[in-house]
Amino acid sequence: MPVTVSAVVPVYNEEGAAVQVAREIATEFSKRFGSDFEILFIDDASTDDTHGRLVAAQADIPGLRVLRHQNNVGKSGAMRTGFFAARGDVVVTLDGDGQNPAADAARMVEILRGAPADVGMVAGQRRNRQDSASKKWASRWANGIRKAMLNDKADDTGCGLKALRRDVFLRLPYFDQMHRYLPSLVTREGFEILFEPVDDRLRTTGHSKYTNIGRLAVALSDLPGVMWLNRRLRQPGKVSESGL
Repeated sequence: MPVTVSAVVPVYNEEGAAVQVAREIATEFSKRFGSDFEILFIDDASTDDTHGRLVAAQADIPGLRVLRHQNNVGKSGAMRTGFFAARGDVVVTLDGDGQNPAADAARMVEILRGAPADVGMVAGQRRNRQDSASKKWASRWANGIRKAMLNDKADDTGCGLKALRRDVFLRLPYFDQMHRYLPSLVTREGFEILFEPVDDRLRTTGHSKYTNIGRLAVALSDLPGVMWLNRRLRQPGKVSESGL
């Protein structure tokens, strides 16, 4: 059935949280959008029972779709699969560990739907982050360098809550770990970004897929490439069509 809103949730080995996340999304989105939404979980080749539990939950969670990768490609690859498969014009992403409140996701969708057409994304900025001191330090360090070099105005690109217009995302250059640079890439295409404060909850099951050193390594290795992409783009300005 056609819908206008899609929730995309990349998951890898989240058997303890995935179904509860799906139920929460269904509950919160039905309050605001009725039946005009779908929920896509992208199982990135999990080795636990994440896929099996999600498939079983389809029986009583309306609009739940479960896509599964043969090979593990990471969060950005799973997001890309979700955006290609999504039927909605507006797509909101959430992490599959339960730390992102679905109510915030629904609110961000409404903000984007009510925004001017030149707003391509509403990005979540976590308040009261429920992480270790070392993780917060690593995040602040990486975000500070990225923000200074790219001038993307984003204080927290690691937040999993992002609402985007589907056609905007499909215009972006794809590379592994691109989800960390979405504000810069969306701005590169000539769109505005709104930043919204969102809540952050403690992870109750599973464990983080990233280490502090891993985050810093990605930030340092990909940043020059994104800077190069930004330098090499030439915008045509307004495009008009002539003729009959």
